[in-house]
Amino acid sequence: MTDVETGPDFAEIGRKLFAQPCDFVWAAGKIGDLPPIGPAEIAFAGRSNVGKSSLLNALTGRKTLARTSHTPGRTQQLNFFALGPDPTAPLLRLVDMPGYGYAAVSKEKIAGWTRLMQDFLRGRASLARVFVLIDGRHGIKDADRDMLKRLDQAALSYQIVLTKRDEVKKSLIEKTVAETNAVLRGHPAAHPDVIFLSSHQGEGLAELRATVARLLHERDRTIFAPTQIG
Repeated sequence: MTDVETGPDFAEIGRKLFAQPCDFVWAAGKIGDLPPIGPAEIAFAGRSNVGKSSLLNALTGRKTLARTSHTPGRTQQLNFFALGPDPTAPLLRLVDMPGYGYAAVSKEKIAGWTRLMQDFLRGRASLARVFVLIDGRHGIKDADRDMLKRLDQAALSYQIVLTKRDEVKKSLIEKTVAETNAVLRGHPAAHPDVIFLSSHQGEGLAELRATVARLLHERDRTIFAPTQIG
């Protein structure tokens, strides 16, 4: 009898990946200011104040990588972070997108952010996936539905990440995930797996890290050579 071949341990690879150095490298307020196409990128989108910056900090194990604020609209441009030993040639770029929906800024500025996000989502060849953050306490709102439609139209892979799991009753977690999946059945570009996490308590972070590791492996099977991530 021969041994059954086992696949990569994406949980462990993801842990090592996000233990790598991570540095802010670029900010773009308009489409012409984007960094040159390079390594794979994953972007984090969501309504204002949904917890994108908190998640980036938690994923990378840093307290101040991305600035957090209780004021909606704090992130006002596309912020790029390089993950890997060499920030000039990272394993991955993380992109923190401006929050959509309510923000304490002018309508003109919100319209500018919207155009920037639409242009970025339509034409970025290196963008591997968008993780759309949804407040797990409230579920998918109209502003979220608009974003999902934009991603469907761009034929861009995206995945729902429910946040603030620690603030949802345990008895409601399964119901919340089921309701989210029901909405996603009508969205062709949506990844079928919903992740429910807590940035503050760490629940679900390992699952998200493993998901990113698997995604990168599928794009480039040489990316996790021992010399690159160890």
